[in-house]
Amino acid sequence: MARVRLSLTPAVFRWFAYAAFLSMIIIVLTGAAVRLTGSGLGCPDWPTCFHNKVAGSWSIHPLIEYANRMVTVTLVILTGVTFIAAWLRSPRRRDLIVLSGLLVLGVVLDAVLGAFVVYSKLNPWLVSVHLLLSLSMVVASAVLYHRSKYRYGVGARAEVRSRQFLWIARLLWVPFIVLLATGTMATGSGPHAGSSMGQIHARRLPFAFASATWVHSLAATLFVGLVLGLFVAVWQSQAPLALQKGVRRLVVIALVQALIGAVQFLTHVPPVLVELHVLGATSLCIGVTQFHLRQTAHDREVGIAPSKS
Repeated sequence: MARVRLSLTPAVFRWFAYAAFLSMIIIVLTGAAVRLTGSGLGCPDWPTCFHNKVAGSWSIHPLIEYANRMVTVTLVILTGVTFIAAWLRSPRRRDLIVLSGLLVLGVVLDAVLGAFVVYSKLNPWLVSVHLLLSLSMVVASAVLYHRSKYRYGVGARAEVRSRQFLWIARLLWVPFIVLLATGTMATGSGPHAGSSMGQIHARRLPFAFASATWVHSLAATLFVGLVLGLFVAVWQSQAPLALQKGVRRLVVIALVQALIGAVQFLTHVPPVLVELHVLGATSLCIGVTQFHLRQTAHDREVGIAPSKS
C-alpha cells in the first residue's frame, strides 16, 4: 500500500510564514508593554508565576507579565508549526526550513533569556539583549515571509536591480545596528526600569540618561541623513519602481520615528510614546530588511498573486 505524504502548496505555506511574521512583531510590543507598565517582576518566578503557582494574583502587574508569557508560549507553538509546515511544503526548500528553524531557536532562546531577566531582577544588560534578540527575530521572520512568496534556489531568477544600491543596502545595516544598540543603551539608563512600587528596584545601566540619549540622537541623525541621501539618489537615478517604493517607505518610517523620539524626550519619556517608539524601531527593522530584499528581482511562486504595494 502506497504511503501518501501530506504536502502544502507554496500559497498555503505563505500564510504560516505571515502568521510567524506578525507574531514576532506582537511579542516585541507586548514585551515593551510589560516594562513600561512596571510589570517586569509581576511574576517573580519562572516558568511559574509565584511560588510554584502557574498564575499569580489578579492584580494588574502579574496579569500583564503572565499574559506576555502566554504570548511567548503561543509563539513557540506557532513557530514550531511553521517549521513543520516548511518540511511539508511542496516543493520543499532548504532556505525556508532553515529560516523557520532559526525562528524556533530564537523564540526558545528568548524565553530562556526571559527567565534570566526575571531571576536577575531585570538586569538592564540582559533586558537590552532581550530586546535586540526579539528585533533580530522580526528581521528573520520578515525574510522568511518574503522568501515564501518568491522562487529562490538553483535555476531561479535572481536579477540584481542595481549593483550600486545593493552595496548601499548592505552597508546601511551598519549604522542601523549602531542606532538600535544606542537606543537600548538610552532605554536601559532611562526611567522605565520595568519594576513598580512595592517591588525590588531594578538597576539601570551605568550611564547618565541624558548622555545615552545624546549619543542615540547622534546615531539617529546620522541614520536619517543617510536614508534621506539614499532617497534622493534612488529618485535621481531613476531606479526601478520597487527600489523607489522601498526607499520611500524607509524615509517615512525613519522621519516619523525621529519625530516620536524627539517628542518623547521633550515630554520626559511618557510610556505611551515609548511604546510607539518601540513600534517605530520594529517598523524600521522591517523597512531596512525589505529595502535590502528589494535589491534583487525574483519570480513569484505559483498561486501567489502580486501584491498591490
